[in-house]
Parts: sequence; structure tokens; C-alpha cells
Amino acid sequence: MIIGNTPLVRIADPFVAGGGGFWAKLEGFNPGGIKDRTALHMVRRARARGELVPGGTIVESTSGTLGLGLALAGIVLGHPVVLVADPGLEPGMRRLLTAYGARLELVDKPDPVGGWQEARRRRVREVMAAVPDPYCPDQYDNPDNIGAYSGLAHELLGQLPHIDALVCAVGTGGHSAGIERVLRGHFPGLRLVGVDTVGSTIFGQPARARLMRGLGSSIHPRNVRHDSFAEVHWVNAAEAVWASRELAARHYVAGGWSTGAVALVARWLAARLPGEANVVAIFPDGPWRYLDTVYDDGYCADHRLLDAPPAPDPDELAHPAEREVTRWTRCARVSDPLTWTGGLPW
Repeated sequence: MIIGNTPLVRIADPFVAGGGGFWAKLEGFNPGGIKDRTALHMVRRARARGELVPGGTIVESTSGTLGLGLALAGIVLGHPVVLVADPGLEPGMRRLLTAYGARLELVDKPDPVGGWQEARRRRVREVMAAVPDPYCPDQYDNPDNIGAYSGLAHELLGQLPHIDALVCAVGTGGHSAGIERVLRGHFPGLRLVGVDTVGSTIFGQPARARLMRGLGSSIHPRNVRHDSFAEVHWVNAAEAVWASRELAARHYVAGGWSTGAVALVARWLAARLPGEANVVAIFPDGPWRYLDTVYDDGYCADHRLLDAPPAPDPDELAHPAEREVTRWTRCARVSDPLTWTGGLPW
């Protein structure tokens, strides 16, 4: 079993024009992606505390990648795994999860407030009441999710002499918080840049239906460390598709929705920082899961994802709730929307 020590590659011309570039940490070289790290760590910590007994059942909500990591943990450590997903889970991912021995439960309608994620979490609670010795890692609120990424941060410290900016997709908030916590101890001026999706509530935008999987949320994960971010960018599905396909065609580096969104933002940031600055982008997984979506011309045409390339620069917001965004947009004011006076405006 090989997890960690993933490659770091330089992405520069032609994807980044003008002589700049950034470093991409290719977490798709883990067996299932970046969340192999957190799945094994959360399960091992739960076993050490006695929260998960030998042979107990792991039950969790997933949009896919964490499910692969939990299936791996179940095989390695001897636990049945029940995963709760929604209809957006790709058919290939469904087959792979069941091939790895996980039992898959699909919810059939979103929660009216919390969307598919809240519907999945509600089903998790129902499953836990019906299986022996259940344990739910609760990736959204579990601090072990954050702790799992200290190893990745130390890998980066061994690969680069200095790091000036870190660009991360944000979903549960685990890897952005875990990597940043370690790196900031070595580089106090580190600039953490969050990448969210249009239609996600994490940074204060309204919840909307979303095509992209693996980043964004219709709930408010407590693992997100809002005060650590220097800025946040929202990216839409078409913009992420463009960046993913450009990376594949120009650099033979490919990934899915999160990789494309992160690459678009890292590309913009690298072109604006001094040439000696090291920008690191975390690419969470590889391309195989997205062959029927991001890399399928028919799917992309049906969803109008190939109509035009992104604008050269993001739109700008003075406050995350200034207006609802639909395209790539940036805001340098970041705070936890659950602490806003008067609550959310939407």
C-alpha cells in the first residue's frame, strides 16, 4: 500500500504565460486520491480511542473520493464499510466502490435546506441505527481530518526551499487547514488561497445546484478555518473544464473538477507574484473518474461547458455576500458566514 510521497511538478509555459509558473502536488498518485490520507488517519485514530471497535462498521457520506479511502481502510483494517451517496455519483465510481467491498446507499432527493449533503448525513444516521458497532468519521467536523495532512505538508517542506502561496480547493476544509497549519510554522507570511465552486455556501454565497463534485458544500463544515485564508475564489464548472483540458493537452497533467478550478486560480496568482515566489497548488485526484464528465465532449456540450474560455481575470467582490456570483470571482475578505451579524442575506 503506497500512500503519500506524491510527485511535485512544475506547471509553466504554455499554461502560465509570461515566464511564471506554479508547483502542482499530484495527489492522484495515491491509490484513490488525496482522501486516502484522511480516511486512514481518521479510522486509525478512532480505533486508538476505542470509538471504532474491531470489526465495527464504518458509515459515512461521500461524493466519491473519501469513499475510496474508506473502502481501502476497511480492507486494510478489517471493517465493513457503508457509504451514503447521491444520484450525482458517477456510474463508474459506484461500480468501483462496490468492487472494493463497500455497500452503497443512495439518497433519492435533496434536503430542502442542506441539499444533497444534508440528505446524505440524515441517511447516515439511519444506517448507523441499523448496523452493529457503527462509527461515522464525520469528515465535515472531525479534527482528525485536519491532522491527516501534516504528512503532506512535511513532504512539501522536503520538496521546496520556501513556499509563498498555497492554493487549495475547499470542501470539508481538511486539507487546506491541515497543510496550512504546518507550513505557516515555517513560513509565517504564507498566503492561503481557497478555491470554492459557484453555488457553494462555505464562504457565504447561496446554495445552488452544482455539477462539480469534490469541492464546495451546501452545509457549513466546521473544519474550514476561514480566518486562515487571504482570499477566496469561486469558479464555475465551465471554467474548471477549460483549465482541466488545457492542463491535459499542454502538460500531460490531468484531473477533475477540483484540479481544474485550483489550476485556474494558481495560474492567475503565479502570473502576478514575483518570479521567485513559489506557488503550490494541491491537485486532489487524477482524471480517470472524470472521463464521462470533464473529458466527455457530449456531456460537456449538453451542459454548455465548452462555450467559451474563462475571462483572463476574476470578477471582484468587496464582501462575499455583495451579490450572487456565476463566474470566476475573487474576494479578499474572508470570514465565517455563520458569525455574520444578522446571519446570511440569502
